[in-house]
Amino acid sequence: MHNLFVADKEFLGVDYTQHRLPKGDYENCVFKNCNISKGYLDNQNFMECEFVDCDLTNVNVKHAIFKESIFKDSKLIGLRFEDCNDFLLSVQFENCNLTLASFYQVGLKATSFLECDLTEVDFTETDLNKAVFSNCNLEKAIFFQTKLDEANLSTSFNFNIDPEKNSLKKTKFSKDGLVGLLKKHEIKIV
Repeated sequence: MHNLFVADKEFLGVDYTQHRLPKGDYENCVFKNCNISKGYLDNQNFMECEFVDCDLTNVNVKHAIFKESIFKDSKLIGLRFEDCNDFLLSVQFENCNLTLASFYQVGLKATSFLECDLTEVDFTETDLNKAVFSNCNLEKAIFFQTKLDEANLSTSFNFNIDPEKNSLKKTKFSKDGLVGLLKKHEIKIV
């Protein structure tokens, strides 16, 4: 059986919670105001697709491919990106809620997180070299053996990153953000 191939199509306001998105290869498609919450995108291929104002809370993404895909104004709560096929994985996030998402051991070099809620996101052993975190809330986000070389966190806040347990060469922080590098020492800055 051949996979469905869909190109240059816009999906507006579709609810995929009862009936799943047909398995296939989607190229240059836009999913706008779609509800896929607790649904399935497993074994799907998304090339140069946009997800705008969508709910992808707890979606199954096992073996899904997201190549040059953009998520805007969307909920991706609890998504386990380590379940995706990491071959060709390249994503960008803008004004998204990624609370409790996991990027365990995922390669995300030069990925942009713009104005995102990254509360309790797991970045354990993630490659975030040259990533940009612009005005992101990183409260209780987990950074352990994370590669953050040349990343930019200068406008982000509420992070707790141990410099001894993560790679931070040439990483950019604001002066106000330095407290997030010292929390384990319980130093009081006044």
